[in-house]
Formats: sequence, C-alpha cells, structure tokens
Amino acid sequence: MKIHAYYSKSAAVLANRIDQYFKHIEGSSPIEQKTVHRKTTTTKAQKMLNREPEAATIAGMALFLGFSSKQEFEAYEDSGKHARVLKRGRLRLEAAYESRLYQTPTGVIFALKTLGWNDKPEVQKPVSKTGNTLKVEILNTGPLPAGSEKEVML
Repeated sequence: MKIHAYYSKSAAVLANRIDQYFKHIEGSSPIEQKTVHRKTTTTKAQKMLNREPEAATIAGMALFLGFSSKQEFEAYEDSGKHARVLKRGRLRLEAAYESRLYQTPTGVIFALKTLGWNDKPEVQKPVSKTGNTLKVEILNTGPLPAGSEKEVML
C-alpha cells in the first residue's frame, strides 16, 4: 500500500491536512469592499464566494489526502500508522451528515430509527380473562404398540 509522504511523518500533520479539507469544502470567501451611495457615502463589507461550498464526503476527503481510492483510504484507516486520526476524520464526516438530517422531518425519522426508535406501535396480545383451557385427549384406536420384538407377528 503506497501512502503519501506526509502520512509517515506524524499524526499531527495528517490531522492538520484533514482540518484543511474541512476548510476547503466550506468554499473560499474573500471579503470585498463595496461602496453604497445614499445621502452620505458609506462603505460596507460584503462576502463574495470565489468557489461554492461542497458537501463533505469520504471520497472527497480521501482524494484531498492523496489516496488513490476509497479502498486504500479504508485499508489505512483499519491498520495504518495513524489510523486513529483517519477514524476521527470519518467521525467528523458522519457528524456533518447527521447535522443535515434535522433539516427535514424524514431526516429526523431516519436518525431516530438508526438510534433504535420504532414508528410502528407494538401490538400486545391481550391477556385472556376467561381462563379458557385447551384439553387434549388421546384415544386408542387399534392395537396397542408392541412392547418388544417377541410380541410382533409376521
């Protein structure tokens, strides 16, 4: 497994690169000055995006970190030198996904089901109050079974 050079240096370098990924996907937003003319001239700062924000994804983070594939990323996450750092990066991605779930009711329902909630009522069998019992009676209809081989006739 070929790993990018900075992974072998330190966990801090890799963690810093993951931080850079999350800053990168926010988009770039330099502050631009804009003059607004009214009765008096005032200057107002306005944010303008040079690059639109992107969604956080596993594949996007793997590419940003220099991996060739998701499989390579996952293999390093499982047994690499700084696997713990990549696991924290994945957890940040999951947190980003979860934060978007609460924007819609279906997202909230999905999150609750994932946490073990159930949207179907549990049907409980009613307890019988009459005390009905089932009586089983076995009737002999024919010859009794043989007790040994000597009792069997051919």
